[in-house]
Amino acid sequence: MWGIKVFLVYAPRRVECPSCGIRVEQMPWARGKRPLTRAYGWFLASWGRRLSWKETAEVFRTSWESVFRSVEMAVEWGRAHQDLSGVQAIGIDEIAWKKGHKYLTLVYQIDAHCKRLLWIGKERKTKTLLR
Repeated sequence: MWGIKVFLVYAPRRVECPSCGIRVEQMPWARGKRPLTRAYGWFLASWGRRLSWKETAEVFRTSWESVFRSVEMAVEWGRAHQDLSGVQAIGIDEIAWKKGHKYLTLVYQIDAHCKRLLWIGKERKTKTLLR
C-alpha cells in the first residue's frame, strides 16, 4: 500500500495439538500460501465493491488479480455463512449474458421484508444443479 513494500519474515513454530498431533501453527494474518494478508484481502474486497476492480488495483498499486482473489475470498466466506432460513417466497428470472444464446438463471428472495439475490446458475440446461 502507498508504494511501500513490506516483507514479513516469520518462522512458524511447530505445535502439538491434543487431537491432531504435531502441526505447524496457523498464522492469523495469512491464508495458506497466498501473498496477501487476510486484513488486506478484506480491505481490497470492500473497495472492490465501490470501484471497478481495475480502478481499485490502480489506486492501491496492486494487480487486478489480487483484487479478484480478495473479492473471491469474500464471496466464498459469504456463501459459506449464508442464512436461508425464513425464505418464504422466491422469484426466478433468466437474463441474456454476453453475445449469442448465453443465459444466467437468477433466484431471488422476494419476501415483503427482504429482497435479495440467492443464487446464479450459468447456462440454460434441463438440469441446473444448485451448488
